[in-house]
Amino acid sequence: MGILNDTKGLDLNSDQKDKLSQDNSSFVNNLMKLNGNDASDEDKKAGFLKMKNNRTKLLTNLPGNDLFKKYSKQVLKSISPFKSKLGLAALAF
Repeated sequence: MGILNDTKGLDLNSDQKDKLSQDNSSFVNNLMKLNGNDASDEDKKAGFLKMKNNRTKLLTNLPGNDLFKKYSKQVLKSISPFKSKLGLAALAF
């Protein structure tokens, strides 16, 4: 959650930060549920990609496309060392 809630350098207002934090909490909960269920790898993969698409739409609307790109780059850089541990869940990023 700390990685996802890090908004340094993005100049988000407090409302945007609150919405991002709420979405991050929901996103992580759904990510963990899907990762821990008994679905096949193909079903999990489809679920993670769907989560990524939904999240991209929401985050593009929240701070705008340029800030979304900057935020995404920041998150991807931070989670890079953990991608192997995330397994298929890394697809959601």
